[in-house]
Amino acid sequence: MKLKKNIAISETGFVFDPNSGDSYSLNSIGKEILELVKLGKSKSDISFHILNKYDADEFTFERNYDDFIDMLKHHKILENE
Repeated sequence: MKLKKNIAISETGFVFDPNSGDSYSLNSIGKEILELVKLGKSKSDISFHILNKYDADEFTFERNYDDFIDMLKHHKILENE
């Protein structure tokens, strides 16, 4: 999965899509995950990073990560693969 090249992410978690003019606001963990996606990290790399940094269990991470990625796809923040 890849972040579209023209998507802008601010330091505060503000995401802007210049093609549609849509903007979104992420919490700190959402921003961190999106930055890892932008760096080309795999789901397992992201999972390892988040589970080691935060007090979360694998089941909760998987469910929330999948929901988050589905939302990014729905809003066309990620490129089609």
